[in-house]
Amino acid sequence: MAVPKRRVSKARRDKRRSNVWKMDAAALVKCPKCGEFKRPHRLCTACGYYNGKQVIEVAE
Repeated sequence: MAVPKRRVSKARRDKRRSNVWKMDAAALVKCPKCGEFKRPHRLCTACGYYNGKQVIEVAE
């Protein structure tokens, strides 16, 4: 049966639990239609356009 040979030190354990593994904030790009910031490859919530086509109607 596999058992750890030595106890994991506090420093090694805490390094593993540190904040270096947190994810980054999502990238933002400007919408070519209206100029609002949106996430890449997503529908623009301000104007309703995606890939040059209007996908949804947005009440202005």
